[in-house]
Amino acid sequence: MKKPLALAASALLLLSLSAPAFAGPIESACLRSDRKQATRQLCSCIQQVADQTLQRSDQRKAASFFRDPDRAQQVRMSDRDSDNAFWARYRSFGDLAEAYCAS
Repeated sequence: MKKPLALAASALLLLSLSAPAFAGPIESACLRSDRKQATRQLCSCIQQVADQTLQRSDQRKAASFFRDPDRAQQVRMSDRDSDNAFWARYRSFGDLAEAYCAS
């Protein structure tokens, strides 16, 4: 009785260790982009910085810029206080990601 239970527990542990981690919104958008520099390692690094510096809603907004770069320009030029606050956070994130993930 103990042996089958131990085998099942070991199998679950092995599956959880080998299962891929779920990509965040920025990593997913980065990987789907057509940029040839967008490697799994770089996109993952950028997502790690995003996880440390941006709220999830900010990450989703930033990820939308990969699909629609004009949206980034609209947000940057916006007169709305919320867009200006987001843009300040986004620039800080970008600067940190560039410094941390540059190879």
